[in-house]
Amino acid sequence: MKVYLIGAGPGDPGLLTLKGKRILESADVIVYDYLANDAFLAYAKPGAEIIYVGKKGGDHTLSQDGINRLIVDKAKEGKTVARLKGGDPYMFGRGGEEAEELLDAGVPFEEVPGVTSAVAGPAYAGIPLTHRSYSSSVSFITGHEDPTKPGSVHNWKALAESASTLVFFMGMKNLPEISRKLIEAGMSPETPAALVHWGTTARHRSLVATIATLPTEGPKHGFTNPSLIVVGGVVNLHDRLNWFEQKPLLGKGVVVTRAREQASGLAEALRELGADVVQFPTIEIIPLADYAPVDAAIRDLSGYDWVVFTSVNGVKHFWNRLAACGQDSRALAGRKVAAIGPATADVLRTKGIEPDFIPEKYVAEGVVDGMLARGMGGKRVLLPRAREAREVLPDELRKAGAVVDVLPVYETVPSTARKDDVLARMQEGRIHCVTFGSSSTVDNFFSLVPVDMVKAHPEVKLACIGPVTRKTLEGYGLTCHIQPEDFTIPALVDELVARLPEL
Repeated sequence: MKVYLIGAGPGDPGLLTLKGKRILESADVIVYDYLANDAFLAYAKPGAEIIYVGKKGGDHTLSQDGINRLIVDKAKEGKTVARLKGGDPYMFGRGGEEAEELLDAGVPFEEVPGVTSAVAGPAYAGIPLTHRSYSSSVSFITGHEDPTKPGSVHNWKALAESASTLVFFMGMKNLPEISRKLIEAGMSPETPAALVHWGTTARHRSLVATIATLPTEGPKHGFTNPSLIVVGGVVNLHDRLNWFEQKPLLGKGVVVTRAREQASGLAEALRELGADVVQFPTIEIIPLADYAPVDAAIRDLSGYDWVVFTSVNGVKHFWNRLAACGQDSRALAGRKVAAIGPATADVLRTKGIEPDFIPEKYVAEGVVDGMLARGMGGKRVLLPRAREAREVLPDELRKAGAVVDVLPVYETVPSTARKDDVLARMQEGRIHCVTFGSSSTVDNFFSLVPVDMVKAHPEVKLACIGPVTRKTLEGYGLTCHIQPEDFTIPALVDELVARLPEL
């Protein structure tokens, strides 16, 4: 048994430490809080117990004493527990209290430091906490304490007169009192001050004012917790160094409906551009119950002239069976290989296979035209793909005289994705676009989300990877607002960048 107190960082998934990720991947239990990005839960191993104990503005899922008992009890069951806390556990995160509880209970523990929001949030807003021209020290201060209570631990005069950059945690409720106390203690009312809301995340916003005007300007612009208060001359660098808020999709909520196995590239590209990505896989990719037909086809590969791969998953599952049969890429020696789309071609190259044919248009019709031009009469074609797929390609090749064997190597099933999060975000105005990568994602999305719900929110734009998907969407009486000319994920991302901010 062991408990790891892990700093999840300030919200950007990329700021989780490698050690934190490694522990999450092996933990039996993950206990996480409100400020820990739930994207990290994707690292959990199958069967891991995941428990939410978030505390938000006085609304506690579980009290601190209850959290302490929970992690002790889980550890004493002989389990490895990952206690995931926003920021750094020992920086106003009550991690020290949890460590003491574990020590008193005889439970071994480690603290895994995390990037604190006090540093990362301002950095993303273009505010370095130290700078030779402005400040050579930093003070981290809780803003949650009542500044008017007798015996306040804060030395307001020392804070006001120091040349230190001041960073207040959890201070929005007390912002007027913080401002008043600093000014009364001698700080100039014109001292630059800033708010950083949800720093480093897709919901990141910042506001620059003065210590005198910040209590008025913050609420006027809708700033609430979680927001950091930064006070000092370094705030003057905000407009010059503010790099994160230049991202083109910052704050745009984008739903990705692809299966998790396919979604990582799209989701990551959108996150890098600042989007608030909601992974909502409408299909799951699962292995076949019986691979005997696949294994038989692999033994007969020498009898085929062409092997046509229509997706990355087709390549992945076909190669899995090659390995299971004790073979590798050499089994395709002498065969022509076609790849629908650059992503499929790229994964083939990682297997040592350079495709003989990649169509200009990445739909079945484009493949048909290209392959017919290569003469398909009498040719034997193997088509590893999903169990359920469009029949355009095999049908047209057969019409041209080819002998086509469709070989299911995996299948797709409707996902058990929870729709509550998407519906709630849509109602809150936090969904700006839903992306569809295939016709099946359209059908499965609307098996979970009512069409009328989407129609009731015309501000939510719909993006399709290509014309076939678009036609399926239009069959539900909905308009496709965004479609790239090239039917690829990179082209879809480019089109979202070009169109979504102005729609």
